[in-house]
Amino acid sequence: MPEAEPAAPAGPTLEEVQAAVAEARQGGYQDGYRDGLVALEGFKQSFAQQMAAQIGQLVAAFNAQIDTLEAELAVTVAATATQLARQVVRAEVAARPELVARVAEEAVNAVLLSARHIRVFVHPDDLPLVAAGAAEALEARGARLMPSAQMQRGGCLIESDVGRIDARIDTRWTQAAAVLGQDMPYEDKA
Repeated sequence: MPEAEPAAPAGPTLEEVQAAVAEARQGGYQDGYRDGLVALEGFKQSFAQQMAAQIGQLVAAFNAQIDTLEAELAVTVAATATQLARQVVRAEVAARPELVARVAEEAVNAVLLSARHIRVFVHPDDLPLVAAGAAEALEARGARLMPSAQMQRGGCLIESDVGRIDARIDTRWTQAAAVLGQDMPYEDKA
């Protein structure tokens, strides 16, 4: 008897093939889901970085604009305050010209004690006010009170052998305005 050929190994059954396909499908789904989550997380981080950079640029631009606006506002406020102060000073000098006596007294007291030949120049209309209001300081220092038509009302100029003290109103005004960062003369130029 002839020998029987060995039977070919039996192939997988339909259920086994379907189970393998289902397992492969499930594995592919799991791998795809995992890779999708990784890709989504990467996209979220990249998007968040882009948005943070854009928002940062927007905030920086906004801050720069605010800083510029604040600087412009400060200059405008200082200019307005200086104009208002100038009007107040002018009104005060006009309303209370006797204040020049205090200015002259302070200026004379600021002269060095070793100074001699002190002369105090004031506007002719201020002469009697200074003579009455600062007489004691003038006499104590041996200062001579001199009228000068070139002087503005409300100020004085002190000259001595050791120097000069400029207490003219326009000079003091220029110094005060400079403190506010303004270059505004006391008198309007027509």
